Amino acid sequence: MQAISDFFTWLFNDRMGVVCLLLGGIVICLLVSFLMERKTKQRYFNHEKTEGDWDLFGDDES
Repeated sequence: MQAISDFFTWLFNDRMGVVCLLLGGIVICLLVSFLMERKTKQRYFNHEKTEGDWDLFGDDES
């Protein structure tokens, strides 16, 4: 239990721990958004492209 307590103390009270916490949150958010974009693209693959549409992955068939 002491190791867990020490880890949380380092994570929230030390400057480097807070930086790791923020960077970890950014990486997790980027990973989730990337996976959600891929799933959306697979679900709506037959969406008719218009002039205002843009593609995150840039692999247009036209």
